[in-house]
Order: sequence, then structure tokens, then C-alpha cells
Amino acid sequence: MLSILDGDVMDSADARVSILDEGLLRGDGVFEVVRVYAGRPFGLEEHLERMVRSAASIRLPFDADLVRADAAALLEAAGEIDAAMRLVATRGGRRIGILHPLPAFPETVALATITYAPTRVLDGVKSLSYGANMLATRLAKEAGADEALLVTPHGRVLEAPVTSFFYVLQGDLCTPPLSDRILDSISRRVLLQITDARERVTTLDDLEAISEAFLASSLREVQPVGSIDGRAMPAAPGPISADCAARVREHIEAALAATT
Repeated sequence: MLSILDGDVMDSADARVSILDEGLLRGDGVFEVVRVYAGRPFGLEEHLERMVRSAASIRLPFDADLVRADAAALLEAAGEIDAAMRLVATRGGRRIGILHPLPAFPETVALATITYAPTRVLDGVKSLSYGANMLATRLAKEAGADEALLVTPHGRVLEAPVTSFFYVLQGDLCTPPLSDRILDSISRRVLLQITDARERVTTLDDLEAISEAFLASSLREVQPVGSIDGRAMPAAPGPISADCAARVREHIEAALAATT
């Protein structure tokens, strides 16, 4: 596995950062994960733009040009690889890029609702402070599910810990609104652009009536939801989910072709 640290490409096992870096000690830093298809990153500029915004929000010095150059050097060294590329900037001033093997996702995913209250001061920030998100996933697995579906104490449905949530209600494709303080996901933006999906305030009661659902992210693209809190979806994947998956893949392939 290859990594890049402050511009130097190396084996990941050889990369070192100080134990005093507050990116480690306090989760004080920002990151992005970009999917790489045969050596070509999809949506790199969009990810970097969000990284710039996240860094500015937490008052973290950040040089997008250096990170862009790091990504290019890492991908050049790796060749035509299918991978997940994680880009990190820490409070200690370190720039990190890591190529991870793509995880194997099941065909469908079982969700369990987990109560979660977003931290207002980190609205819109993709920071290294992901402890709560990871705990939510563990709690969902303890409940017998694969992944969490985050719900506020007042019953508003938000997103999954690392993915956006879409669903079909009375034939309409919907997703919770950004105003409910969810992450402005790159994949979410793509789906809102290429489908007729609309934002809709979503409650726990709505989950009883939905006919399809899926998670969306850079790594998963579109992953159908098989059940929520033990209730099986009428279809997984349903026709709208399958259509969205095909449209997302077509969009990605067109975008990658335009960069060659």
C-alpha cells in the first residue's frame, strides 16, 4: 500500500507522524476520501474544494495546490489502480495521502436507527473527529444491523455515519435536507443533479412508509438498503434505486472519459 507524506511517496508502513500532532491527539484536522478508477480520481476538485472549506471552518492552514500535487504524485506512483485515496491535513502541519484497497460491500445493507445529535460548531466540516460516527456504526452492529441510520433526539432522519441516505416515498425520490445539518456529500450532489431527487424533512414515521432506500457515497456509489430496524424494504434494489445506480455509474464514466 502506497502513501505520500508531505510530498514524499513511500510504503504506508514507513510513513510516520509525531505522536504530539493534535490531528492524532484531538482529531484536529480535515480529510477527504476519493474513489480512484484505474488510476483516475473521480471528483477530486470537488473534494478539494470541500477540504478547503472544512479547513477554513476550523481555522486550519491549508494549501490545496500542495495537496493536489500530492494526489497526482501518489497516483502516478501507483499506476492504474482501483482504490480509495484518503487525503488528510493535520493541525501539526502534515499532509498525508493514503491509497487503500476498496472495501467489499454487500449487495444490500441492513440499517438500524441510532440517536445522534450533530455538533453545530462543526456543521459542514469533514473533520478527523469521527469518533461519534464510528460509535454509531458499532452500536448498529451490536443491534444486528450492518450500518447506522442517524436520527436526532427529536426523530429527524439525517444520514448514515459516512454516507448519504436516499429513499422513495409515494414514488418520489427524496433525501434529508442540508438544513438538518448533514454533510454536503459529493455523491449526494451528483444524485440531485442527475435525478429528480428532492430534499425533504424526514422523520422516523416516514421510514414505515418508504418503498425503497439506498446509501450513496464515493466508495459505495449506490448501495440498496435491505431493511431498517428489522423492517424489510418491499424491494432491494427497487427500480428507482437500480436506475440511480446506473445513472451514477454513467455520470462517473463520462466524467473520467472527459479527463483523458
